[in-house]
Amino acid sequence: MKKKLLLLCGVGAALGVALSTLITIFISLTVGDGRFYAVVPELIEDCGGELNAVMLQTALSMLYGAAWAGAALIWKQDRWSLTRQTVTHLIICSAATFPVAWLCRWMRHDAVGAALYFGIFFAVYALIWLGQYLGIRRRVREMNREIGARRSRQGT
Repeated sequence: MKKKLLLLCGVGAALGVALSTLITIFISLTVGDGRFYAVVPELIEDCGGELNAVMLQTALSMLYGAAWAGAALIWKQDRWSLTRQTVTHLIICSAATFPVAWLCRWMRHDAVGAALYFGIFFAVYALIWLGQYLGIRRRVREMNREIGARRSRQGT
């Protein structure tokens, strides 16, 4: 289990860096001046230079990617209810992501910014969760139909 956790976290760290790069591309597009901002200008000011800001953002992105990937093991806890799995996963992922978004300045640093962040975060989380849930439910129904069809062909 520990080996699987470490492997997942390593892959997650790389995905975290990839995701943060996509976020910076999106931020650069919203600025609209045709330049690429590897980090937001406020982070450069906070860190005293662009290289320091990029290194901090990369390290934080690796941490949140690793946390998300490691949290995926929660879905393997068969003894837990779906509600417990979901709430635990949501708490771990939001606890890992919010500080990164705050420190990297991907959100405004005020109450409105935090409310917007959590509103968007929870909406995206809910949509992804619902999509996964509906997909799994559909596959379970298909498997049950297939089992029923096999039983009827066998006459049991």
